[in-house]
Amino acid sequence: MPKFRHQPTAPTRSQWVAPGAALDAHRHDDHQIVYAARGVLAVTTGAGTWVAPANRAVWVPAGTVHAHHAHGGLELHLVGLSPAENPLGLDEPAVLTVGPLLRELILAYTRAPGDGSPARARLRAVLLDQLRASPQTPVHLPAPTAPALRALCAILHADPGDPRTLAALGREIGASDRTLSRLFRSDLGMTFPQWRTQLRLYRALVLLAEGTPVTTVAHACGWSSASAFIDVFRRAYGHTPGAHLARGERKSDEGRGPVRVV
Repeated sequence: MPKFRHQPTAPTRSQWVAPGAALDAHRHDDHQIVYAARGVLAVTTGAGTWVAPANRAVWVPAGTVHAHHAHGGLELHLVGLSPAENPLGLDEPAVLTVGPLLRELILAYTRAPGDGSPARARLRAVLLDQLRASPQTPVHLPAPTAPALRALCAILHADPGDPRTLAALGREIGASDRTLSRLFRSDLGMTFPQWRTQLRLYRALVLLAEGTPVTTVAHACGWSSASAFIDVFRRAYGHTPGAHLARGERKSDEGRGPVRVV
């Protein structure tokens, strides 16, 4: 992300974002919690992409250059925190689990006026307490830096359902599977199967946000059956793809505010 704009204050607000809308690379002097109560949010930094469905939020530390992309209509909630407030103690982006209480706190805090009232201060204090207790979840798709990995990952980004082995993919780009296995661990911090599963889950979230049927998503993303996909999805996100689709459909029937880009 060589070019970016500087927006010193991270805003606290809620808004609707149109499907497919994006916000180019920028940074804040503040920390920020980015939460999509509906739709799927992708936050991209130079280190990779963090993907957050409706039961996840993304922690963006102060100074981190990042871009947003909306998959499906996005009900976006942003919470800005001063650099002195770091309830998570993290200096790198992370995906956080958003339970029912934390969800309602984020919704209430971002929809209420920033009037500095005692009631708002109490709401903020409880919100920070819940953030401290929020577990991190591994929904991060790291970006490769090694040229061989960039070539391989580009092939799979174009078709996450590509069933070829690492050795077969290596023959296409002129690298051995042993070299590629070593690069996945040293450059991305995970194995090839782990990275490919994360990529497939990321693409599955995007397709589900667009209303694609579960069975179609399973096959498009490389799972041999819908049941295999459902099992992996449930273990990663805590609910089934069908529940994820139903949640988006229910929320799409709710009244909407104005749609605008972040």
